[in-house]
Amino acid sequence: MSTALAEFARGVADVVFPPVCVHCRGLVEDSGYRHLCGPCAPQLAFVSSPCCTTCGHPFYGEVHGERLCPHCETLAPAFREGRTAVLLKGPARTLMHELKYHRALHVLEDIEVILRRAPGLAEFARGAVLVPVPLHPRKERERGYNQSALIASRLARIAGGGACVRPLLRRIVDTVSQTTFDRRTRRQNLKNAFALARHAVISSNQHYILVDDVFTTGSTLNSCAFVLRRAGGLNLDVVTLGHG
Repeated sequence: MSTALAEFARGVADVVFPPVCVHCRGLVEDSGYRHLCGPCAPQLAFVSSPCCTTCGHPFYGEVHGERLCPHCETLAPAFREGRTAVLLKGPARTLMHELKYHRALHVLEDIEVILRRAPGLAEFARGAVLVPVPLHPRKERERGYNQSALIASRLARIAGGGACVRPLLRRIVDTVSQTTFDRRTRRQNLKNAFALARHAVISSNQHYILVDDVFTTGSTLNSCAFVLRRAGGLNLDVVTLGHG
């Protein structure tokens, strides 16, 4: 089906079955998104400078000199810099939950728009090898996909410049959900949880970006970063869709 024909078919479908906002269940009209309505779309909290260079969380108010970030001040990052697109609250949290827990692959359309609109994110990822944070094979079988890999693919598409996705890591320990744990417990649980993928080749000259859905404490990303650094990936950054 041609692009023009596909757009026409979508327009007809939207008239017959108007799209519904995943966040408030209202009708979606002229919001710039497929699954967020006009009142909900402006609630997306895009991150721009000034922000923490480790985790990407924004700093508020005037910033003079160095500033400690309460979200990652106890993290000793094995990566160089971190960026995030939005704060994970309101509609952004709903989009992520729909993708992560309800197999709502259709919201990837809006996630791609968010990545495209996030200030400087496409330029940051241009030409890089994007490395998704892996799921354990059992978890990926249950979910049917790795949401971080899907986000990485969308980021590669908008970044261009030779950006590509390569699954260079594997998860070898089937850890329990980290959602309710504090920083110390998360780090302990994730110790030695990741390894280099079989036949993976790492170049010290290549720019690598670890991609995950959410930056919470940074423990998962840091565990992955240590593996890549030990393998020679010294030019290493991270990107997440959301922070929170």
